[in-house]
Order: sequence, then C-alpha cells, then structure tokens
Amino acid sequence: MRHGVRLGIDPGDARIGVARSDPSGMLATPVETVPRGKGDLRRIHRILTEIAEDSLVLEVVVGLPRSLAGGEGPAALKVREFAGALAARVAPVPVRLVDERLTTVSAEAMLRGQRKGEKRRAVIDQAAAVLILQHALDTERATGTPPGESVGTA
Repeated sequence: MRHGVRLGIDPGDARIGVARSDPSGMLATPVETVPRGKGDLRRIHRILTEIAEDSLVLEVVVGLPRSLAGGEGPAALKVREFAGALAARVAPVPVRLVDERLTTVSAEAMLRGQRKGEKRRAVIDQAAAVLILQHALDTERATGTPPGESVGTA
C-alpha cells in the first residue's frame, strides 16, 4: 500500500462532496461539501494545499458514474470533463477516476432519517465521497495496484 493522503471527490451537478484518507490509506473521512460552479476547482485546490502542508498528498480520486451494466452516459462525460479540469488545476498531484456505482444511494441509505433538507444533502455528498475513497483504498489494499484509471492533463 502506497503511503500518502488521498482526496476523494464525488462531483454532482449542485455540490461536490470531498473526503480524505489518513496517510496510511486505511480510512476515509468526510472533509467538506463544495458548491458546484464558479470557484469550485479553486476551493478543492485550496483543500488539497491545506492537507499538503501537513502530509504528502498522493492523489485525488474522482467518482465516475457508470450504469449498472458498466456503461457511461452523459453524467460520466461531465465527470470526465470535470476530472480533466481538476487534473490541470492540481498538477502535479495525479487524478484517478474510479467506478462510483450506487455510492450516493448507499450514502442516502446510511443517513436516512438523520437530517433534513439542504444540510442532509450536503452530508450525503460528503458521505458519498467517503464511500468512493474507501472503496478505492480497499481495492488498492486488496490488489496492490492503484484503482481506476489515470486522468491525463494533456
């Protein structure tokens, strides 16, 4: 298992959930929900910079929405575009895309009844980012290789 903090990102149309791992890559925890739109990449870069002041940041893991059959639709295309822009912004830190099927549904199920309205949606986005990142960490620990696919900045 590679040593270093990973950032997990769940990009949505309205909000972006952000999570981080511990330096050993064992546990993902929620960080923040960033409003989608002007300044969102700048805020994610700032979060990354703040973490990097204390720890080595190994990579950013972005959830890629696929259909249950594994295909990619318009939402996946939007995430690929977002991940490319993010990779350019946070370079030289690598960005990876990982399958995020059903993470938001799982996060909603975990948090059902705990909060209401806008606060609940913000927490769900963070919880989804945690699930995406934790799955990536568990996959790397099981296989010995980084999960998903690398996003180029070219």
